[in-house]
Amino acid sequence: MIDPLFWLGLSLLLVAASLTAVLVAAIPALQEVARAARSAEKFFDTLSRELPPTLNSIRNTGIEITDLTNDVSEGVKSAGQVVKQVDQGIDGAKKQAQNLQVGTRSLVVGMKTAWKTFTRQKSSKRPMERLPIPDKQQLTLREREAIRQENRRTKTEVYRSNNASNWDSNSEDEDFL
Repeated sequence: MIDPLFWLGLSLLLVAASLTAVLVAAIPALQEVARAARSAEKFFDTLSRELPPTLNSIRNTGIEITDLTNDVSEGVKSAGQVVKQVDQGIDGAKKQAQNLQVGTRSLVVGMKTAWKTFTRQKSSKRPMERLPIPDKQQLTLREREAIRQENRRTKTEVYRSNNASNWDSNSEDEDFL
């Protein structure tokens, strides 16, 4: 009843119309894709021209920062050495000041003793007082040597005992200054 050629022609006509509609709809989209491709090409050209110098600048900046960091760490080390030297100088000055203080105190005590000696009244005759001779037996040489070693003190012990007990607690010395 119906002719197959008719149906074949009608289906070909519908396929052609569909393809034409698809192409008409795809033309603006393809134009946009072409524009995007040109834009991407320009972007990649710009990147290929600008990126290597930028990367070199970043690399150079990193090297300069490393150099500055090394210089700063060397400066910190030298500052630490200067601080140590200043600290040693302060310690030396402190020791010298203590020695000067001891010398000044010795001078003050000597001057005070000399003043008292010169200002005291002199008697014409000085009584001679002698210690009584003990009734003990004479000591042997070993016993005398043992007693001497017990009575002997080192210079630092004598210095410390004189310095601490006589000078620090004596308020007359401070009045003399």
